[in-house]
Amino acid sequence: QVQLVESGGGVVQAGGSLRLSCAASRSIFSINAMGWYRQAPGKQRDLVAIITRSGSTNYADSVKGRFTISRDNAKRTVYLQMNSLKPEDTAVYYCAADYTVRYWGQGTQVTVSS
Repeated sequence: QVQLVESGGGVVQAGGSLRLSCAASRSIFSINAMGWYRQAPGKQRDLVAIITRSGSTNYADSVKGRFTISRDNAKRTVYLQMNSLKPEDTAVYYCAADYTVRYWGQGTQVTVSS
């Protein structure tokens, strides 16, 4: 079993920045991938950004150039730096870790006011 604890969510004005963190209870050094997903009210959960074991990254088109995913293996933590936030970025953000199975965090609310 792996626990993922997210933090860093909050309320920010449009154009502002937030950094989300996801701390894992197990080493992420050899993990297949870790990612951030988001779910707005009444919508499905969508991929925002992912970082693989090799360090390659991929982003949703809607966040390219604004969001950056990174990881610190020593701290067992993955980050999502979110800049130039827009009201449409408002959602619950979830961290996911792909070991042999996928684990989810509890989610952290991000609210961007116009």
